Amino acid sequence: MGLSTFIGGVHPYEGKELSADKPIQVIQPKGELVFPVSQHIGAPAKPVVAKGDAVLVGQKIAEAGGFVSSPVICSVSGTVKGIEPRLTAGGAMVSSIIVENDGEYRTVPGFGEKRDHTALSKQEIRDIVREAGIVGLGGAGFPTSVKLTPKDDDAIDYVIVNGAECEPYLTSDYRVMMEQPERLIGGLKVMLQLFDKAKGVIAVEENKPEAIKKLSELVKDEPRITVCPLKTKYPQGGERFLIYAVTGGRQINSSMLPADAGCIVDNVDTVVSIYNAVCESTPLIRRIITVTGDAVKEPQNFEVRLGTSYEELLEAAGGFKEEPEKMLSGGPMMGQALFSLHIPVMKTSSALTCFVKDPVAASPETACIRCGRCVEVCPGHVVPQMMMAAAERHDLALFEKLNGMECCECGCCTYICPAHRPLTQAFKEMRKAVMAERKKKA
Repeated sequence: MGLSTFIGGVHPYEGKELSADKPIQVIQPKGELVFPVSQHIGAPAKPVVAKGDAVLVGQKIAEAGGFVSSPVICSVSGTVKGIEPRLTAGGAMVSSIIVENDGEYRTVPGFGEKRDHTALSKQEIRDIVREAGIVGLGGAGFPTSVKLTPKDDDAIDYVIVNGAECEPYLTSDYRVMMEQPERLIGGLKVMLQLFDKAKGVIAVEENKPEAIKKLSELVKDEPRITVCPLKTKYPQGGERFLIYAVTGGRQINSSMLPADAGCIVDNVDTVVSIYNAVCESTPLIRRIITVTGDAVKEPQNFEVRLGTSYEELLEAAGGFKEEPEKMLSGGPMMGQALFSLHIPVMKTSSALTCFVKDPVAASPETACIRCGRCVEVCPGHVVPQMMMAAAERHDLALFEKLNGMECCECGCCTYICPAHRPLTQAFKEMRKAVMAERKKKA
């Protein structure tokens, strides 16, 4: 029997050898910390502190602004300097709480205390996860407590841990699986406590054999948990494609949630964060981040407190060995291009990737040659060539008719296109425009 996978996808250069064998290093912030109130899908959080307030590690500084929202927790002790717009990785100025770090890291009472998750009710677990500020750490930032609260607990038969880490160059999830496997399995057990009929599956791409071996050994006596090796292919870690691969063919579309297919899917670091919150009374105050690329002097994996500047991350990795033409928050397939590193690490930050040469700038766009390669690799089974024609005319109705909203913005079409057309970028803009139009009509 072959390895589990999906139809379509590409095989970009992995680049993981730069940092895969670099153990996670803990770095502490030096300057002020910046906490944007919108670090998740849904309503922005609402500040509950004011300028001049003293704050502690683990203190809530902004509360959830609705059901689909998430609080922001302070990662240092110090003083609130103000609340003002600050630049984020997406290029937007976002209202942010600025905290001057006193370097003492004093914590709120009870921070870090051990807790027996088996003595907790399902609602208590969900409340802890919500108050801990945990969101999907794989990039999307969907509030985890909402994901863990489907309409019917008994309809969930798979709890899938996404350990694919298919994005090139990123190795933070791999290092977590290698260094904190017990926490990962512990977090999965907490999740399984919510869903009595579910089995837990840790899905890992075959290019991480040591992680597969280690996790398989640790769960060999766990009746409800298995490890599922996946074929190495991008975007294997996309939620839709992961569900298809692990379950043997279940499918969801853009109007469905994984729970509609009987699945709960969470990224490796999200599951570890659930363990930290529920079992060790530690809210989400840190991220594991890969700093990598051929322009970086010493590619590394770091544990860093939320709010820390990307400039400090780069400094901890030895700075640039050569001035980069391209800097990305994230990896080369789905990362966001950066023009400044004066931005904060947020819940959705995964990597800083810097390249000496910008491969996009080096390849000028030409006319579509109708080769059909974009159609062959598209995991969403849409027709990028026709969608691009609609995008060029800004024809929203045609874009929708062509199932453009099923595009997952993975970048496979752009990667494979011999004409170097900015397909994914155009589809992102069209999807935003369609959603704005729908909102206006509603």
